[in-house]
Amino acid sequence: MLKRLYRWIFIIIAAGFVVLAAYALWPPSAAPTVTADRVDVFKAEHKMLLSRRGQPLKTYTVSIGRSPLGPKTRTGDHRTPEGNYVVNWRNPKSKFHLSLHVSYPNAHDEAIAKRDGASPGGDIMIHGLQNGLGALGRLHRLIDWTDGCIAVTNSEMDQIWRAVPDGTPIEIHP
Repeated sequence: MLKRLYRWIFIIIAAGFVVLAAYALWPPSAAPTVTADRVDVFKAEHKMLLSRRGQPLKTYTVSIGRSPLGPKTRTGDHRTPEGNYVVNWRNPKSKFHLSLHVSYPNAHDEAIAKRDGASPGGDIMIHGLQNGLGALGRLHRLIDWTDGCIAVTNSEMDQIWRAVPDGTPIEIHP
């Protein structure tokens, strides 16, 4: 009787691992075929939308800062900013799989930090997974883990890298 119970527990755990592996490694849907002229991030929904001329091109599920509620106000708060920014440069040699820099802090963010006697921080990026951890795939979405950045899978980052040119406006919504 006990052996049968252990066997079923083992089967259930093994099936769970198979399902998680399939979820993590399942290929993403097709990449956008045109260049985006706007990026919107919806923190509460963990979604990032690329659009062109008001028409949606592609939506991605994202992980954000470890403290997801509220806007970034200072260095080390682990929050993703909220507001209007621009994708202003890219780093092909990032410690994460590719990265697009978000122009945080803007003047409003700097004023809030100054009022609070703090540094607003910076280095907010849209990026893939940390180099060497790409096999995690979609599993990274199970938790918010960044220091304020917006993270996607490596294959999704390849798509975004090609679809989002420098100078693209990005609005990060609560």
